[in-house]
Amino acid sequence: MGACCSDVRGGQEAVGGAQQQRSIAAGGGGAGHNDAVEFFYRTKGVEALFTQIELSLTASKLLDRDIVSKSDPMAVIYAKKRDGSLEELGRTEVIMNCLDPAWIEKINVAYQFEIVQPLIFHVYDVDTSYHNLPVKMLKLKDQEFLGEASCVLSEIVTKQSRSLTLKLHNKKGQAGLVNLGTITVHAEETIASRNAVEIAFRCSHLDNKDLFSKSDPFLRISRIVESGGSVPICKTEVVNNNLNPVWKPLTLTMQRFGSKDNPLILECFDFNSSGNHVLIGKIQKSIVDLEKLHKEKIGANFILPSSHHHTHEKVLKGQLFVDRFIETKLYSFLDYMSSGFELNFMVAIDFTASNGNPHSRDSLHYIDPTGRLNAYQQAIMEVGEVIQYYDSDRRFPAWGFGGRTYEGSVSHCFDLNGSAGSFEVEGVEGIMAAYASALRNVTLAGPTLFGQVINTAADIAGHSVSSTNSKYFVLLIITDGVLTDLQETKNALVRASDLPLSVLIVGVGGADFTQMEILDADNGQRLESSTGRIATRDIVQFVPMREVHGGQISIVQALLEELPGQFLTYMRTREIIPQPVTVPATAPPQRSSTCGLVDP
Repeated sequence: MGACCSDVRGGQEAVGGAQQQRSIAAGGGGAGHNDAVEFFYRTKGVEALFTQIELSLTASKLLDRDIVSKSDPMAVIYAKKRDGSLEELGRTEVIMNCLDPAWIEKINVAYQFEIVQPLIFHVYDVDTSYHNLPVKMLKLKDQEFLGEASCVLSEIVTKQSRSLTLKLHNKKGQAGLVNLGTITVHAEETIASRNAVEIAFRCSHLDNKDLFSKSDPFLRISRIVESGGSVPICKTEVVNNNLNPVWKPLTLTMQRFGSKDNPLILECFDFNSSGNHVLIGKIQKSIVDLEKLHKEKIGANFILPSSHHHTHEKVLKGQLFVDRFIETKLYSFLDYMSSGFELNFMVAIDFTASNGNPHSRDSLHYIDPTGRLNAYQQAIMEVGEVIQYYDSDRRFPAWGFGGRTYEGSVSHCFDLNGSAGSFEVEGVEGIMAAYASALRNVTLAGPTLFGQVINTAADIAGHSVSSTNSKYFVLLIITDGVLTDLQETKNALVRASDLPLSVLIVGVGGADFTQMEILDADNGQRLESSTGRIATRDIVQFVPMREVHGGQISIVQALLEELPGQFLTYMRTREIIPQPVTVPATAPPQRSSTCGLVDP
């Protein structure tokens, strides 16, 4: 593979490059496998009989679609279902100006040997105007199609080299007159290890490869695989105009490097925006070797391979140093769940007038005398079916907001069951009964404000921190998505981002959900409060029910997609590790209502 294979946004940072760190944060998440989804099925008594496989992709001689530069390729992997529909398993990062990409982002697939698992690979040239978006936000119809290939997963894993090269063809399945290039898929079994190494590199006295300024170096680290080839596993950022660069620390999981004795290739390149990065030098070292460099505070000299076979490699003056080497354990979501950590769910339902008059058939709150469920009831049933498996006591605080309550005033957080003594309901049936009762006693009003229910949930989460570290709270807001005060909601979410709390917003009906997408912050922009404070982490996940019912996503996958990552980010930043939790012999006292006691 040529030296053009670095993925760089705006030239220098990975397009979707945060993905790699995200998948580490989520405990190896990826669309192909999700710990929270696995836990859901396991709790239902469905044990998954599969092997986790990690797919690495490279391509060669791709078609050049760009006029003034080379294509900027990204690959997408799909599983082909029995009915012929495609389920997206994951996307690589985008690599700039490169027709022979070696993508770093891996895609996880659950390999089940007893069933045929057809895979489809699509390669796209990503338009320059989208280079600042995370890859999961890219609309594929806006990108230029470079070709597709297909195979069955067992074809890859049964090969001795665990690699399969496929010819790319057009969507009609024809190769045509134009050579579209090839894609190579390499499969490796995922190592279920929690071990990781945080490592910081710097270099000194690098050779200068630029004429009018100094080199712009970055490191690429690859692992040597059994077949003798190498697979890139991560890269640093680019340090501009510097022959003595210091890079930000990297986290390497054992999943990525295999074992501490496994040889790694560390290559230092001079970045060029054309994609033709120039090799400054390379070193072969294992994790053990790198740890020794750190302990002894010595550097290792780069070498430059000779272009002629009969001449020796050149040992360079430039050296690589390891300034930081810390071994850590990255516990998974399942590690926490199986050691007594709990998810506690809370529900808030939108009673604002934008939902339509409940007596009218076209209202989202219409109670059909035939028993047919309305949009809210459907959402409560489908979402409740998933979340109740995580909540051991299956008692849910349940609120409504935006309605004129029993007392005659508009409330932005009222107890759904109308009880002064308790705001908790029992199970999904309890939420359904309290919702039906509230519709008979509450008048739809407005405006739509999420702030008070978020603050109330945050208050409960905040109180739990003082007594236990083993509870994490999830507020489920079911809404038609028409929000009156976006900034007020942002303020509440920024305040809550320090607490053990996630917010799942489920959108019902056909409204414009643009505001909900803003709160989800999947574009990489953290929420900012009106005082300029930035959220410490992303705590919002938005799920539009119309996409679930349209068959585009499963409700289980949609609801739990980001939850493991949000949970782990909270636990890891506070250095909370899984440990057996003693369960009290007696049931805890019932919580009394807190709605309305929290400053809006």
